[in-house]
Parts: sequence; structure tokens; C-alpha cells
Amino acid sequence: MDFDAVFTSQLEALRAEGNYRTFADLERRVGEYPKALHHGAEGVRDVTVWCSNDYLGMGHHPAVVEAMVEAARVHGTGAGGTRNIGGNAHHHVLLERELADLHGKDAALLFTSGYVSNWAALATLGSRIPGAVILSDAMNHASMIEGIRHSRADKVIWRHNDWRDLDRKLAAVGDRPKIVAFESVYSMDGDICPLREIVEVAEAHGAMTYLDEVHAVGMYGPRGGGVSEREGLADRITLIEGTLGKAFGVVGGYVTGSAALVDFLRSFASGFIFTTALPPAVAAAAAASIRHLKRSSAERAAQRANVARVRAALDRHGIPHLANDSHIIPVMIGDPVKCRMISNILMDDWGIYVQPINYPTVPKGTERLRITPGPLHTGADIDRLVSALSALWRRCALSHAVA
Repeated sequence: MDFDAVFTSQLEALRAEGNYRTFADLERRVGEYPKALHHGAEGVRDVTVWCSNDYLGMGHHPAVVEAMVEAARVHGTGAGGTRNIGGNAHHHVLLERELADLHGKDAALLFTSGYVSNWAALATLGSRIPGAVILSDAMNHASMIEGIRHSRADKVIWRHNDWRDLDRKLAAVGDRPKIVAFESVYSMDGDICPLREIVEVAEAHGAMTYLDEVHAVGMYGPRGGGVSEREGLADRITLIEGTLGKAFGVVGGYVTGSAALVDFLRSFASGFIFTTALPPAVAAAAAASIRHLKRSSAERAAQRANVARVRAALDRHGIPHLANDSHIIPVMIGDPVKCRMISNILMDDWGIYVQPINYPTVPKGTERLRITPGPLHTGADIDRLVSALSALWRRCALSHAVA
């Protein structure tokens, strides 16, 4: 069989429908965030990044950078093995303590990414709790969907953010062990779940709550503990999952919960057991970032102010964007080819980098530019972004057709 022909034909189909992905070749430079160097066909040029998940710029923060450099200088570049075999560094232990404290839990467990922590935790819980049923929000992330699928547990999908539908479906499940899996901030639409109502419904049915706070940790709550901290509900949630790779500006994932729950995942989750541990320097940097954001709200306040400025400017220019209460601004396009075209023009003509978001990340027909203002974007940056989008809306005759 000509396997390359199979691969090529499917890639050609992807290109034909406008959903083939290209990566911007970027060079982030410490002290210049949100500016970066873009290596393109015309050479190297400065661009302003408007779509980073390093939401608060902590990947460039001096204390975080110094913690990583110093730890690498002292401990080397790698962990040396799995956590079980030679790779359990003291920096891992310290970071897990910081994370448990952040969420008010007994314990925490590190994974190599937020994707892996979701996949491994849900797969393990669903497969090892006898008779478990996982009730999953319809808009859950791919990592959660894959974990649930891999668990082979029965699953029930409830309507997105609809706690009344969840209530009905929990009642229909009956007396079986139930796991309610959902997110606090949904990454593409930027909507925030009705957390209190979901928790209360789950409690009424004796269900475990599994909350993905990946896009909320660092961003919400007085210490950056996420929406669950902001709402005063962390103690009522069974498991809180998060990432070190977004607002904390490093890399890695984690779960927090009771001592028994965390030890259970440590002992049975294959995604934890059979992989090399995070480098100690990564753990040191993440701990420094978390400690800083526990004390400082300045980054969150500046970020929120810039989100408000961008939204107000988009409104003044009639540029459609989804309303939500989060830090994510989806500018809706609704066509993959136009979405890619607008992204390319922004980069080529304006030095503005906003990655087009197409299928399968979002459903077909909901293609968008996902804008994430940071605390270090300036007023001039905002003016330039909105001026460019306004010019493109007129140029592409999208203003009314897309809204």
C-alpha cells in the first residue's frame, strides 16, 4: 500500500476546505513581550502577538526566568527518569505543595501537560471506579473527551453549561457512581460555567466533580486559584485540574484533590507512571510563577483593563465578537478561507499575529480570530489592532455578513 498517497490525499482535502494549519515561526524574546520576531518568506520582522496563552506574560517575568536558569545551573537540564525511577526531584515535591495550597487541597500531582493530566486522570477514574458513569459537558476539551473514551466507562453528554439538563441526566443514571466533568472557562467561546449551580446539582446526586481550570488558574481569584477560588467553591469540588503552561507561563499539567484521590492517580494513572518527569528547572520556574501570582494581583488587573479596552474599541468599530465574562475575545468570521486570509493580511501588512481558529478546534461555520489581550499590550498596540481589523472588515465586506 502507498501510505504516503493516503496521507497526501487527506492533506489535500484539508487544504481544499481551508482547514490546513500552518505555524508561525516565532522567536519570543525576554523583556519584549508581547513583541516577537517572525521568521517568514520575506525575512525576519517584528510582530505583536495577540493570541498567546501566556496570558499574563509570566513566561518572561524576571523571577520566573531566573528560577529556571538557576535550577538548571544547579540541577542540570533533565529529571533523569520517571518519578518512580530516579526522576523524583525535590523541586517536583515543592511545586506540588504550592499547587495543593493554591487550591486548598490535601495534595497535587504533576503531569507533563494539561492534556496528559486530563487524559490520564479521567481515563483512570472512569476505568477503575466500578460501574462509573461520566457525565461530560458537550463542549469539553479534546483531552477530556479522549480520557473518557479511553476509560471505556459509560458516558452521558449534557448540554453545554446547562445545569438543569445535568440534573435530569444525573437523576436518570440512578445509584451508579457518577463523575461530572466540566470546565470553568471554555477556551474558544470564552464563556464561564455556572459553577455554583453545577456543584450543587452534583452534590444533590452524590456525584464526584471534576473541574478543568486550565484557562482560569492564575487569572481568577485573589491568589490565582481560578474560578473555583473566586466563587469560594474550591473546597466543594472533588478534583481540580490545571496547567502550568498558560497564565503561569511555563509547561506541565496537574491535578489536585484529597490525599487518597491523588495517591490513587499516582499509583494507577499510566500517563503519570510511564513517562519521564518534568525537568526540575521547569518545576522551579512554575513554583516561582505561582508564588508571585498568589501575592500579586497587578498582572490580573492590567490584563482585565486591556480586555475591556479592546472590547470597547471593537464595539466602536462595529467588529463582531462573542460577549463573555472572561479574558478571551473571539472575533467571529464564520469561514475558514476568510479567517486564514484575514490572519495572513494582519501578519503581512500590519505586523499583527492572530492565529486563525478553524475546524477541528471549533465547529465548521464558527471560525474565528481568538484575541487574548495581555497586561503589557499598550494603548498604541490596541489602537493598531482595532484599526487593522476595521480596515479589513471594510475591505472584505464582512461587517454585516458575519455579525
